[in-house]
Formats: sequence, structure tokens, C-alpha cells
Amino acid sequence: MEPTTLFSFIVWGLIFLYIIAGFAGSIRIVPNKQVLIVERLGQYRATLGAGLHILLPFLDKVTAKLNLKEETIDVPPQDCFSKDEVKVEVDGVIYMTVADPVKAAYGVTNYRYAATQLAQTTIRAVVGTIDLDKTFEERDAISAKVVETLSKAGAKWGIIVHRYEIRNIDPPISVAEAMERQVNAEREKRAMVAKAAGDKESRINRSEGQKAELINVSEGKMQEIINYADGEAAEILSIAEATADSIEKVGEAIAQPGGDKAIKLDVAQQYFKSIQSLGKPSSNVIVPADLFNMESMLDGMELDLS
Repeated sequence: MEPTTLFSFIVWGLIFLYIIAGFAGSIRIVPNKQVLIVERLGQYRATLGAGLHILLPFLDKVTAKLNLKEETIDVPPQDCFSKDEVKVEVDGVIYMTVADPVKAAYGVTNYRYAATQLAQTTIRAVVGTIDLDKTFEERDAISAKVVETLSKAGAKWGIIVHRYEIRNIDPPISVAEAMERQVNAEREKRAMVAKAAGDKESRINRSEGQKAELINVSEGKMQEIINYADGEAAEILSIAEATADSIEKVGEAIAQPGGDKAIKLDVAQQYFKSIQSLGKPSSNVIVPADLFNMESMLDGMELDLS
């Protein structure tokens, strides 16, 4: 084969392969949650969603492939100065989604890089308005400000920023040590205050207990005295009532026919019992002058029933 013929064969073979490759490249299968930006002769033509698509060979060109899933973008650590001129290192994560593929492809050169840079500048601005002690407490406020700023720019870039999370706020080692000493001092102070309050409460409880015990003892003694007095009074009252009942019954008996004779007989019996005890050393009995004239003595008794 002549060299010229061989060269022509190679050229036509390359052309044929190029045409085959062009036709093969015109067939595109787009996965779910992805889109392709297609240009025709340098101008935007269409946004291809999930499925099978056939392009015009050599005229249509895929210029961008975008993912519509939620993305996490790391924001690299950067040095920021707080309001009280303390340098801290802050890093975080952006969570966002491509909402408008056309704006994401043509509105900014690289939306990921742009969002990262805007997040860093916003963090520096916000941290500069807060004292170091409050930067750890104001994480949510800082994140909300970053999301607000990115959302305004994201409307032009075709992205939606869902949230921004601060991962670390690292002050210098010397500042971190000073803060740790301050925290330990505050913790020890709170412990001492709590211990003092506990001791005070314990002393108060003990004194209240002793006071209650003394009150209970005194009340018990007082109640004992009251109960004893009530018992004595009840006993005297019972004796008085019994005596009154006895006298009343004796009076009623005397008022009955023959009652005075019965009383005289009872007195005589008591008298003779007394005389019988004269032989006992401890007995003291008054003996009337007319000992044996008992009948005249009893007749001389007057019973006043009024």
C-alpha cells in the first residue's frame, strides 16, 4: 500500500471515529436529583433532568452538571477578632441546596466557593461586634446572621442555604488557660456559697428541732398537770354528789313513818360498837355521864328535817 493511500485511510478512520464518538456523546442518561446544562453553539438551550436525552451531535454541548441534593460545604478555619480585640479561630459547615440550576451555572463562577467566602466574611463581621465571653453563648445568633446573608446572595446564585453550624471557636492557648482558671474560680465560689448555705440551713433545722422538742415537753407537762387537776376535781365532785345523794336519801327515810326511830336505832348501834372498842389501845370514845340510861338519851335527840 502506498504511503499516500495509507495516510488517507488513517485520516478517514479518525474522522469516522470522531463522528461515532459525537453520536455516542449525544446520548445522555441523567441520574435522579441531577441536571445537565446544555448549550447550543455557545448559547443556553436547555436544562436536562433525570432520564434519557438525545442531543444534536457537534451542536449541543453539556457545559455543567449540577447535583440537586442537599450539600455540606466545609468553611475552613479563619482568624477573627472579637470586640475586645482577642483573636479566635472559627470554622463551620454550610448546608445548602441548588434550587435554580441556570442561576447556579451562570449567576456565579463557582457557587460553592462564593458561599464559603461570603460565610467567612460574615463571620468575621459578626464576631467583631461581640465580646469573647459571649461568642460561645451567641453561636445561634452568629449562625442565623450567616444564613441570612447567604440567603440574600443565594437568591441570585440559585441556591438555598438551610443552615450554618459553627464547629469550633478556638481562642489562643493563653486566653483559653485564663478562661479555664476563671471558670474554676467561679465553680469554687459557687461550691463555697452552696456549702455555707447548707451549713446555715442545717443549723436552722437543728435549732427548730430543739425548739419543737422543748415545746412538746412543756406542753406534755402542762397537759399532765391539767389532767391531774381534772381528775382531782372529778373525784371531789363525785364524793360531794354521793354525800348529797346519801343525805337526801336519809332525809327521805326520816320523813317516812317510823323513820326517826330507825335513825335512833342506827345511832344506838354505832354507839355500842364504839363502846366495844374501848379495850383497844388506839380507841378514843366519849362516854356520856348516864351510860346506862340509853333510852332517855335517844328520846332527847331532836331530828331537824327542815
